[in-house]
Amino acid sequence: MHLRLLAVGERQPAWVDDAVTFYTRRLPREWRFRVDAVATAKRHRNDPSTRAKETEGDALLARLGDSERVVLLDERGTSVDTESLAGRLSDWQTDGQDVGFIIGGPDGVSEAVRRRADLCWSLSALTLPHGLARVLLVEQLYRGWSLGAGHPYHRS
Repeated sequence: MHLRLLAVGERQPAWVDDAVTFYTRRLPREWRFRVDAVATAKRHRNDPSTRAKETEGDALLARLGDSERVVLLDERGTSVDTESLAGRLSDWQTDGQDVGFIIGGPDGVSEAVRRRADLCWSLSALTLPHGLARVLLVEQLYRGWSLGAGHPYHRS
C-alpha cells in the first residue's frame, strides 16, 4: 500500500513543509507517503462560476490511478476517531490498495471529485487552512499507525 496526499496549492509556508516532512519521516517506509500538489486555478473577482473548481478537479482526477482508493478531506465528511483510523489503515494495508487523500482548493472540489471519492472524511467540523489540514492529516496517519503498531505515541 502506498499513501499520498493530492492537494490543491503548490506553495505552502515553511512551517507546513517542515511539519509534513517531520511526520512523513516517521511513517512506515513501505507506505512511501508523498505529497503531490496541483496548481490553484486562477480566480476572477466577482465570477460566481465553478470554472476554477472544475479545472482543479480535472487536475486532481488526472493524477489518480484507476484502482486507487480515494479519501476526500472535507469538513462536511464523516468524523473518524483515532481507533477507527488505525483500523482502516490496517485494513487498507491488508488490502494492498493504494490510497490517495485529497484536499481541494479554496472553493472545495468539483462534483466529479466528490463522486470519485470512496470516503469523505472530516478532520474537523471547523474549516481549516489548507496547510494546517496537510499537517493534521500526516500527524493523524502517524498516530493511527502508531496505535496499530503498539507504539506509545498515540497516547500523547
